[in-house]
Order: sequence, then C-alpha cells, then structure tokens
Amino acid sequence: MTSKERVICALDRKRTESVAVALTPWPAALKKWQSQGHIGEFDDVNEHFNLDLRRGGQCINSVADIDFKEVIIEESEETKLVLDGNGAKLRLHKLHDSTPEHVDFNVKNRASWDELTKPHLINVNEQRICFKEYQKAKEIAKRNDRFFYFATMAPFEQMHRLCGHENLLMGMALDPQWVQDMVLTYARFTINHLEVLFERCGKPDGMFFFEDMGFKHKPFMSPQMYKEIMFPGHKLLFDYSHSIGCKVIVHSCGYVEPLVGGLIEAGMDCLQAMEVKAGMDLPRLFDKFGDKISFFGGIDVRALINNSYEQIDLEFEKVKYVIKNGGGYILHTDHSEPPEIDYKTILYFLEKGRYLTR
Repeated sequence: MTSKERVICALDRKRTESVAVALTPWPAALKKWQSQGHIGEFDDVNEHFNLDLRRGGQCINSVADIDFKEVIIEESEETKLVLDGNGAKLRLHKLHDSTPEHVDFNVKNRASWDELTKPHLINVNEQRICFKEYQKAKEIAKRNDRFFYFATMAPFEQMHRLCGHENLLMGMALDPQWVQDMVLTYARFTINHLEVLFERCGKPDGMFFFEDMGFKHKPFMSPQMYKEIMFPGHKLLFDYSHSIGCKVIVHSCGYVEPLVGGLIEAGMDCLQAMEVKAGMDLPRLFDKFGDKISFFGGIDVRALINNSYEQIDLEFEKVKYVIKNGGGYILHTDHSEPPEIDYKTILYFLEKGRYLTR
C-alpha cells in the first residue's frame, strides 16, 4: 500500500496494515536536528522521515493590501512592532517562534471593513497564489506516491488576522451581519483563487483548512453562533472541495468539541489537531463522532517535549482505541513539534506509531 492509499483509507475510515504518519516541526526544531547532523541542510524533510502526506506550498495570500510593504514601528533586541497589509499592528518575537501579540487594528467595525478591506478581496489577484511552489510539491508527491493536500486559511483565521479576536468576537455579538459578510467574502475570495490555481496546475488529493476557533476549555463562540455566522462560509468552502473530489481536513487549535457537530454538517471529513491541554480528548471525540469523521493528531505533544517514551506509549493507547473500534486515524501530535524534542524521540514516535494497527 502506498502512502497515498494509506491516507485515503484513513480518511474513508478503512483499516490499513499501518498508520499514516505526519509531522509539522518548527523551523527551530529542524535547525537543531540539522546542527546535530541528523538531517542535511537541504534534505527533504517529508522524504527524510518517510511521511505520508505532502503539503502543496503556501496558503492563498489573503492579506488585504498585498502591495503594502511591512513597516517596523519600533524594535528591540527581542521584539519588533510591525504594521502589515491588513492594517494590523503586531508585536513579533525575534528570538523564538511564537504567536504575534495583537496590539491594534485599523479594521474594527463594518465601516472600516467596507472602506479598507473588502474592495481588495473582490477580484482575483494571481500574485496571491504560489503556482510554482504548488506545482513542484505536487510533482514530488506524485513521484513518491504521497497524499498531496493544499492547506489554506478559512474565514475565522482570516478575520482575526484582520481585526483581532476582540473586535471580531464583539462584532459576532453586536453586529453579526457584518461578520457574516466577512465570512462569505473570504470564503468566495478563497474559492475564486483556488479555482485559478487548480485549473492551471491540477487539483490536490485533499483540502486542509486552518481555522483556530477555540482556546482553553471553550470555543470562541457558541454552537448557535457558529451555525448562524460561520457555517455558511464553511459550507461554501467544503462543498467546493467535495465538488472537485477532495476530502476536507479542518485544523483547529483550542477546545472546539461543541462546534464539531456543526463542522460535520458543513462537510468536514477529518478533524485535526485535537489539542489535549485545551481539553480535547481523542477517545471521547471518537465515541461521539467516529462514525462520521476521521481524526488526525490528538497525541499530547508534551509527551514528546519530555522525551519520554513511556508517556508516548500511554498516548498511543488513544490511537489503539480508535483503530480497534474501526475509526480512521492519521498520526500527528496535537500541535507542531518544537525544538525541545530530541531527534531520537521523533524517530521513536514515528516508527512505533506506524505499526499501532498490529
């Protein structure tokens, strides 16, 4: 069975002789392993670790003004405050990989959205699409029989980068029609650009949407608010993906269990990453939704950060439960992999994880 076939079986919730595996190491982790001589500077990480999935280049660029040159407002040895093409002021850490600090946003309401952003998102701009990167990744995936997916942002991810979580969530409560307009505008914007990319370079095997809709123990919205505001945009994106023969994988950090039913109704086929420290639990999710979707991740990355094989083995029991009971599963942590993880730990995770079906 090829890598591609293995992933397709997982997404179809069919049993395979081995588990499909994936990684998303931080750049700092790769740099560490390279400095230790485990990986060559120009090695293909996907092939080095024999991963079953390959991503097709960068997301569609949804920054409002893509011609805007980032402005550094202030800078220290550790951070810099920048103004980007969304009109967002973000404080970025220079010494390590982390989420930017939200400082201020030019778009805070319907009027500023209509004036500053929406006009930039109506027409297709091919500068937003990385054709060459996509085509190169597609060719490598085909040559090595890997499952080829294209990953891009979905509306919640696009909106909070434009106006920040606080303005966005206040808008959902106080002016839901404004946020509904943003959701549908971004969904149509994304589909319009995907159509151009796939017509020119061919479609992928699957679609992967980034959509972080939760924090610790709670989602950012109620299921009702999801259904009224987010659902229409997701259904547009997921229906489009299915129309071209692609399964839909949705990535969401944080606690999103109350939203999973709505995501399934919208057309989600697989949930990723199921963050343990936020309250997500793979066996519980499988018991509730395992007859409708497959799962991708859910392994507590802290077990790997601790470089504890015993803790990793305990995490593997979750996967065994899903597989034993007929679920579809792709091996991954519940996050990306930071530099605290030893190279030998990654090898243990992948090599033992592949054969949890036995």
